[in-house]
Amino acid sequence: MPITTTIPLRAGTKQWLALAVLMLPVLLISVDNTVLSFALPKISRVMAPTGTQLLWMVDIYPLVLAALLVPMGALGDKVGRRTLLLVGCVGFAVVSAFASFAPDAIWLIAARGALGFFGAMLMPATLSLLRNIFLDPNQRRAALAIWASGFSAGAVLGPVMGGFLLEHFWWGSIFFIATLILIPALILMPLLVPNSRSEAPGSIDPLSIMLVMAAMFGLVYALKVGATEGLEHLSIYPAALVGAVTTWAFVRRQNKLENPMLDMSLFHSKTFTGGLLSNLITMTSMTGFMIFYSQYVQLVVGLTPMQAGLTMLPGVLCSIFSGLFVVRLAQSFRPAHLVAAALTLAVTGYTFVAAGGFTGASFLIFVLGFMLLGLGNGAAQTLANDAIIGGVDANKAGAASAVSETAYEFGSVLGAAILGTVLTAIYRLNVQVPAGYSTTDQHIAQETLGGAMDAATRYPEPAASALISSAQNAFSLGVGYSSIVAVALCSAGIISALTLLKSLPKARDNTVRQGSGH
Repeated sequence: MPITTTIPLRAGTKQWLALAVLMLPVLLISVDNTVLSFALPKISRVMAPTGTQLLWMVDIYPLVLAALLVPMGALGDKVGRRTLLLVGCVGFAVVSAFASFAPDAIWLIAARGALGFFGAMLMPATLSLLRNIFLDPNQRRAALAIWASGFSAGAVLGPVMGGFLLEHFWWGSIFFIATLILIPALILMPLLVPNSRSEAPGSIDPLSIMLVMAAMFGLVYALKVGATEGLEHLSIYPAALVGAVTTWAFVRRQNKLENPMLDMSLFHSKTFTGGLLSNLITMTSMTGFMIFYSQYVQLVVGLTPMQAGLTMLPGVLCSIFSGLFVVRLAQSFRPAHLVAAALTLAVTGYTFVAAGGFTGASFLIFVLGFMLLGLGNGAAQTLANDAIIGGVDANKAGAASAVSETAYEFGSVLGAAILGTVLTAIYRLNVQVPAGYSTTDQHIAQETLGGAMDAATRYPEPAASALISSAQNAFSLGVGYSSIVAVALCSAGIISALTLLKSLPKARDNTVRQGSGH
């Protein structure tokens, strides 16, 4: 008869050191997502790019990244996740060095696209490696909490480090951050991080790769351009159509292939789907907050980029604390209830921010709102990632990680598309440009708060102060209404968590029982 043995799954010192190494590319991706936006004014002065080129400098990176996450996840399952991670780190470091000396806008756009290509190798690999390194459920939750904290830390480090470099060096210095972060990763990764691959990897099907790339590129492009340029921009409609049709074709092909690149049966799991939705909603709410917070504290309060980043530290620390503390709570409470409670904190945080936007309260209420948002999102992301990664077989870790990262990217895009669009629409409806401004400056002032502040510098008092006051009040109203939309999104997340994650048990058993022998 089978003999039942109890195998300890506890990770040791080497595994935790491996996590520390894996945090470096995570930190890098998060920093790279935010740091470029602070260099755009200097880049504009040096390169004099067109408006379209400036847009593509920012957008090409997440577009390429999102399009390649699923193919790279499948490739990591096949060739080895650490192998792919090392290739991605080398490529990212080399391209970053080239980007720092880009002579013109086209060169920089191409470099940003290449960074998206290599960046797509990094995120699914780090998350799937964690699934194979940390087998103990509680330790895995702690590792995922630390992994998620890298995103929060990077979101703040980007403005702080970027602000410091831009104040002391040329614009290209921001890209050397990547090289400095990745050099120790390349040295330590082969020593500490074990390689792993799937025993039954999905096929690397060229047609599937082309379909998923077209699907993600089309959908992300339509959302980003729709958010920044408005629904009157005609290019978003064919892009959305291409994205929808190729998404349908990709899913249909995966269901027909004997060995699909992405196992669609993953989505049959309610816990997997619930985890994805939680990640999507938390990233949407967080990205939306970052969009208006960075503008508010710089253009309304008057802080520098570095100072603005430092004001975010309390919220980031709350996110890290809650992500780690929820690991202990998961031993006493069901994940569904914890995720719902975490998103309730996010709702409370956004309620504070809405009140501040409508009343014109001190920016300290925004800091308090971000702290509550951080407490909620930090806990929710840890539990959502555990539901996604812990709920699948280790052989499917790469595919699951890629889908999880795709949800992160979509959440970032949706944050700009939904909350950013509401913010812009309310601003445009309420800003009043005083008489005497030229037609060009009227248009600039009615587009963005930054445009209004810039236009006001070209006019005498009291016209300048009147425009600035009107623009700041209109922006604050936009923050209020955007926050109400975020409250609705997070409330929908509470319902989905209670519905889809209800089957997940409390975390108690830290061992696995395995039958062996006869």
